[in-house]
Amino acid sequence: MDIKNVVLNEANDSSLTIYQSNTNVALPGIVIIAGGSYKKLQERDTERVALKFATQAFQAFVVNYPVENQKSYTAAKEAITQAFSYIVDHASQFQVDPSKLGIIGFSAGGQLAAAYSNQPDTLAQFTLLGYPVITPTLDEKMGVTSEDVSQLVSSATPPTFIWGAIDDQVTPFLDHIHVYAQALAKNNVSFEMHEFATGGHGMALANKWTSVVNKERMDEHMSRWFPLGIEWLQKMNEEN
Repeated sequence: MDIKNVVLNEANDSSLTIYQSNTNVALPGIVIIAGGSYKKLQERDTERVALKFATQAFQAFVVNYPVENQKSYTAAKEAITQAFSYIVDHASQFQVDPSKLGIIGFSAGGQLAAAYSNQPDTLAQFTLLGYPVITPTLDEKMGVTSEDVSQLVSSATPPTFIWGAIDDQVTPFLDHIHVYAQALAKNNVSFEMHEFATGGHGMALANKWTSVVNKERMDEHMSRWFPLGIEWLQKMNEEN
């Protein structure tokens, strides 16, 4: 595997980390948007998630959007747009199939992933959202001005896989996932939702192997989101 970083915008320190598997055929691609409340990019959501997708024959990309002193919801969205354009423009070089290129976001990164997937010019063919922020209820805490991304949903929104935990106190189900799922249903967007009975927030892969670097956050039942998500993607590709 080749791992490298390319600068997207030097002025605000945004960049793209590329995890490229060497292959003879173009692979599906996944663009990863970490959470972290704009204070930092959570390590649990970046490289470990990228490598997990690599085991399923995906080319993986992590968007390092502006945080801390550079944080900005708008700048973060711009970084994601730049990242997708860069990947598609270099699809042959990265051995990725643009028709099978999607996005995954966690927490605050889930809000950004949802926002990008709903742009009229989005290049995302599918979206996965893990315990996402949907409405602007956390803006003051995060120190940004965001938007209710459920209001962006339309019939053109890509197929979406969304999961969380009913005991999540940071992005409660009724205020976030439920709102987005309703918008998807009203617009006849193909989606699958899993609201696990346990797990909480900030779980990333939620398995015992990642819990050692994720403050012991582990829930084997919630960790089923990954194989379920892969199943969903495989089924979607079969139908298309």
